[in-house]
Amino acid sequence: MQQQRFYDFIIIGTGASGSVLAHYLTTAGASVCMLEAGRHFRPNQFPSDELHANAGLTWNGGMDSSHDARTVCIRGKVVGGGTIINNCLLDRFDDIALDDFRTKSGMDFYSRSRMDQHYQEVESHLNLEYIPESDWNGNAHIYAEGFDKLGLKRAPLRRGQKNCDNANNDCVVCLGGCPRRSKQSMTVSFLPSALAQGAHLIDQFHVHQIVHGHKQVAVYGTHNKTSKILYARKCILAAGSLGTTELLLRSGFAKNLPALGQGFHCHPQFMTMALMNDIVDAHKGAFQALKSDEPRFRQQGFKLENVFAGPAAIAMLKTGFGEQHQDFMANYRRLACIEVAVRDEVPGRLHLNNKGHLVIDKPLSDIDQQRAEAGLQQIRDIFRETGAKRIIESPLRIALHLMGGCSIGQDRASSVVNEQFQVHDFPNLTIADGSIYPLAPGINPSLTIMAQSHRASQALLAEFGVNNTIPFQQPMNREASA
Repeated sequence: MQQQRFYDFIIIGTGASGSVLAHYLTTAGASVCMLEAGRHFRPNQFPSDELHANAGLTWNGGMDSSHDARTVCIRGKVVGGGTIINNCLLDRFDDIALDDFRTKSGMDFYSRSRMDQHYQEVESHLNLEYIPESDWNGNAHIYAEGFDKLGLKRAPLRRGQKNCDNANNDCVVCLGGCPRRSKQSMTVSFLPSALAQGAHLIDQFHVHQIVHGHKQVAVYGTHNKTSKILYARKCILAAGSLGTTELLLRSGFAKNLPALGQGFHCHPQFMTMALMNDIVDAHKGAFQALKSDEPRFRQQGFKLENVFAGPAAIAMLKTGFGEQHQDFMANYRRLACIEVAVRDEVPGRLHLNNKGHLVIDKPLSDIDQQRAEAGLQQIRDIFRETGAKRIIESPLRIALHLMGGCSIGQDRASSVVNEQFQVHDFPNLTIADGSIYPLAPGINPSLTIMAQSHRASQALLAEFGVNNTIPFQQPMNREASA
């Protein structure tokens, strides 16, 4: 009979929620075990090309598709989660998003006065910089020129980075893991602190089932092809919208939680490219630098950003084949690109099919298509104003910022998580990742996931009577049978 250590907390997932929670819980003296399905890469171990990065750092090679196969969902499968494969754009929610969240969920803490303290706390552990004009690449200059000619408001993007020479580095590589330890992912911010304070990290651990008990939670999974059972006072699910929801569905919680899997949201993104006369080199320098700051766009439910991708991804965005496609790729350095990101209105649903596989049911509604078309028309106008020879619109929808499935609320019939971030009727299960979002904010969710995870850590510690003067009591470092 194998003996397993009994932890105070088991955290499933090491991204923007899991690593933040691990930091604050270990700081208070709790014993924490972090489980991650992906691999723990050191900076010099990240893949050097996008094909290997997709295969090694994302679920299903970055090709989780919706049920209708028209939308591709991208999520990280690596220690650090999505913070390894995103561009670390960290904005606070505005009053529009916070007010909508508060109205939808009934949670009073979704307000500027309540959330600012949590934003300030997590921001104190990150180095945040606005991308200066001196670091713009050709794509950003085209974006800015088009906005200015059309009289549209724009603003610099705020990014988590430190000592990054954006002007001279090939920052598109950062989407496959930052080899310079500049990007403020979890692996250079909250996670090292948690590990230094004793958190136990097990990577390449696949969780299959969670069993909730009155005094403990059992987590069943496999590691190195060996079945494992781990025990803790409480389990924190931080595997993202798809991962967290799927684990609860696989573990049989749907019969007690009718809202589980409902309310799945994302920010559908459409990339439009333009062939320019001169070299653009959109893959060089700061990968992204600017965003739209036009109030009318916010009201219409979309935003525009300058963006690009590596050659393999750009090739997939273009329809066609043969000589025509080859000629298109031969002009890679002359391509500019702007994306429209839609704040989706109509949610989808996550569920398991009869084979136990996760199904992502997320068609694009008429209102969301109208929002996308409004943004695409603005992009067409921008590229025409800046002298584009040809405009190429990709039919592929890319779903980033996956949210919902375990929404927060007061009523068990319409939500999964309560104000204390506990799963309704299952007090030893906690969720504070993006899966609890009640709707799409239209703003990058990463920083707010960190902020609400800090709030969740306070709720967890308060439950055990922990404050600044009373340390976490650890009578639970006993052995449990596996």
